[in-house]
Amino acid sequence: MPNDSQAGKKTKNSEINPDEGLEQNEEQFLSESDAEANKQFGTPNKLYESGILPITIIGEIEGHIELGAGRKATKYEHIIPLILEAEQNPEVKGVLLILNTMGGDVEAGLAISELVAGMRKPTVSLVLGGGHSIGVPLAVSTDYSFIAPTATMTIHPIRMNGLVIGVAQSFEYFKRMQDRIVDFVVSHSSISESYFMHYMLNAEELVNDVGSILIGKKAVEVGLIDSIGSISSALEKLKFLIDKSYQNSGGSIEA
Repeated sequence: MPNDSQAGKKTKNSEINPDEGLEQNEEQFLSESDAEANKQFGTPNKLYESGILPITIIGEIEGHIELGAGRKATKYEHIIPLILEAEQNPEVKGVLLILNTMGGDVEAGLAISELVAGMRKPTVSLVLGGGHSIGVPLAVSTDYSFIAPTATMTIHPIRMNGLVIGVAQSFEYFKRMQDRIVDFVVSHSSISESYFMHYMLNAEELVNDVGSILIGKKAVEVGLIDSIGSISSALEKLKFLIDKSYQNSGGSIEA
């Protein structure tokens, strides 16, 4: 049975705010949920003091179909809100997109790429490890792109999982999907369409497949990626773009 002091304390708190305990529990729940989400997505709880928001895309890009257990994946429905938040939040001055992906869902990857390309905030990408398949449009979607010297990028035609009906309409759909990727990459990088198609349809490099693997320097030489570099290079370039954007806006960066 509670003593008098405990009862008095409870009555006093109830008079001040009867929903205080509920609000505190709700805030704690949201805080824990955000922390868990940030841990899962590889995104820090708070912005860096410079106003740079890092967004990581690792493993396989998951689209409308959920991937099986044990497969490292980045869910596009998690990345899209981060991009929207970065664009709207005035505290975010620029976005650093860090990639180490094997590829994945084509439409999900293109959706993220289009969002990043449409941002007004300065953006820089950094390919670490790999930026394969649909990771290529993601890598070139930013204002400037870097690739680590040992990182690789695989360019190949799109593949489809599951049952494919062998009719003319299916092949026409594949072609249109492929054209979307080619058009995006060519319009957001310095590589020509003929060069990109040459590497994509190369039949001499990959076993049991067509395509090419570009390692670090080669990806820069063909015009796919802007520069060789790592985290320090990417941050330095992003800070430069932020300062430039700040000066062009007359001293204020608005969301």
